[in-house]
Amino acid sequence: MRKLIVGAMISIDGVMQAPGGPREDVSDGFAYGGWVAPHADEISGAWLGDVFRAPFDLLLGRKTYDIFAGYWPEHEDMEIGRRFGEVTKYVVTHDTEFSSDWRNTHVIAGDAVAGINALKAGDGAPLLTQGSAMLLKTLFAHDLVDEMFTLTYPVVLGAGKRLFDANATAGGWSLVATAHSPSGVVMSRYARDGEVKTGSFD
Repeated sequence: MRKLIVGAMISIDGVMQAPGGPREDVSDGFAYGGWVAPHADEISGAWLGDVFRAPFDLLLGRKTYDIFAGYWPEHEDMEIGRRFGEVTKYVVTHDTEFSSDWRNTHVIAGDAVAGINALKAGDGAPLLTQGSAMLLKTLFAHDLVDEMFTLTYPVVLGAGKRLFDANATAGGWSLVATAHSPSGVVMSRYARDGEVKTGSFD
């Protein structure tokens, strides 16, 4: 059984759209692409480096896959570029004719939930998402996520694609690890922890 781990860079108000650059994802008029860069520092970079040095296969939605495939194959001189090239990549798409020449790519077309459940039931490295806001809506709606790591940046963006929507399955999560960086980035790792617990202060 493989774990499915969601990795996300988010603003304080939960927006995850286009953290990497101004032209990464301008859909719906998003004007703040590249909001992560001003807060980059050694501490948050080292924390991310540890995440990407652990074993993983990538699970990506089509839009994020296209962004990655258009950039990382030309940047394998960087450690993360080499890692993304080496690992197995699963791309979830509605296009049953989709193919890619980026090495180690496999396509999940058609019933995404069934395809991902089949992956989770097999053997192999944990499945790690990056970006893929639309795919995450499906994963959270069907309670397919086992762990999350988030980097929360000290900025409020207002509009944009968010990590969660109203269709996410309610559930409890436990905080496994946390740290913060000099620039104000809060790095946290969570594990799924049963049902929502309620109570009273009466």
